[in-house]
Amino acid sequence: MPTITIQQFEQFSLIVCCSFLILFMLFILYRLSKDSNAGKYGMFVIFFALSLGIFGFAMKSIIHLYLI
Repeated sequence: MPTITIQQFEQFSLIVCCSFLILFMLFILYRLSKDSNAGKYGMFVIFFALSLGIFGFAMKSIIHLYLI
């Protein structure tokens, strides 16, 4: 029976929890832009600007994976 180490559990939990948090933040952005009647351009600006942070977080993980 395969066992899982604490490090593997922490890595898996980090991926799952961060993915859930990112999806929840995107939902909040969608509701914020809909409730404020931001329009198409306003919604684009909100999603583009705040999605750059998510992209930066993902790129940090990818770069770290390839450099180490």
